[in-house]
Amino acid sequence: MLVRLFSKNIAALILATVLLTPLATSAQQPKRETLLNGLKVLMFPNNGSDKVAVRIRVHSGSAFDPQGKEGLMEMLASNFFPNEAAREYFRDELGGGLDIKVNYDYIEVEASARADSLIPMLETLSGGIVNTLIDKETTQALKAAQSAKVKQLSSDADAVADQAAAARLFGTFPYGRPLFGSEDSMKKIDFADLLDAKQRFLTADNATMTLSGNFQPPRALQAVKRYFGSWTKADKRVPATFRQPEAPAAALLAVSSPAADRFAIRVAVRGTSRGAAEMPAAAVYARILEARLKARVPAELAGSVFVRSEPNLLPGSVIIGFSGTKNDVGKTNGKVELNELLPKALADPVTDAEFASAKASAAAGWSKRPVEEFWLDKETYDIPESASDAVFEGLTAAKVRDFAAWLAAQPMATVLVSSSR
Repeated sequence: MLVRLFSKNIAALILATVLLTPLATSAQQPKRETLLNGLKVLMFPNNGSDKVAVRIRVHSGSAFDPQGKEGLMEMLASNFFPNEAAREYFRDELGGGLDIKVNYDYIEVEASARADSLIPMLETLSGGIVNTLIDKETTQALKAAQSAKVKQLSSDADAVADQAAAARLFGTFPYGRPLFGSEDSMKKIDFADLLDAKQRFLTADNATMTLSGNFQPPRALQAVKRYFGSWTKADKRVPATFRQPEAPAAALLAVSSPAADRFAIRVAVRGTSRGAAEMPAAAVYARILEARLKARVPAELAGSVFVRSEPNLLPGSVIIGFSGTKNDVGKTNGKVELNELLPKALADPVTDAEFASAKASAAAGWSKRPVEEFWLDKETYDIPESASDAVFEGLTAAKVRDFAAWLAAQPMATVLVSSSR
């Protein structure tokens, strides 16, 4: 209505101003290049920054772990920089940092440095990723470190519940297998498995690089070609095609808790994929459901209640969780009875007030993501080029109610981790 009060020229000026504000970072178009080996390079120069950052995402994650050798892709990522020396170098010498993230869908290396240290940063990243050395001695050290992490997770009731719920929901489908592997799977992995994974997945045409911050694109591209131009190109990309899992068993799965007095409950339902139109509705409904559950339990227990929507390349999940001690649940002690609490929370219709609050919260969190993440997701999740990052703008309460009704009709996997001690 307000636009009609202005002339066309003023209206156009207002629109242009809005598009240039920081809130509209999703509209920022990168400078794009593709090397001869297939590596995609997306550049976001910003001369006002005192840093420069590089992200390298390999579009294959732990979903490609061979069955029985779960944890392999996590080990492959750890092999890039297998000790703390590289992280200390990025921190102390380059004035930045180094982080590696692995999930079911991708491996991502994120590095930063002072604006004048782009060249040594790219050289170091190339040495760790393009020319990563895989040998028996390093593999054994990585296995030992990852096995220790797996053992630590197996002593945590919440981690045990998370994995049991995923396995109950997905079975042997990749998203049901442990991201870091198990004690048994770690014993089966050797350096030949890492070599095979490197040859199949760690290739230039299966990766995308972003550069952001204070740099000159021509000089940066020249350096990228120098240090990453020799990265091997694969004959073909391995697609993420897996046979869909069967519906989960309806019966409650009871699992022994590793902690004497701790319990954890998980209710898992299959959700949406990252690129699905329903993804924003799933994110908003998860917040609505979490707020309901937190409001309906004693205040001292609300902090342990969560609802997560976890979209993946292939359909993800919605996870409802609660944990505590034995004294926190049951009618006999006047605390929480989840068998009554959860069905009512799922059955109650979504109100306009709930929708408005959850949408605002979800949109605010989404807008804080770096613009590079949006473009990397386009590559990983095959999101159409025309898709906008403003995914919550067109979301309506009706769409969230439709998703809530759909979710309530899906089979649920329920897991209780507790101890009789």
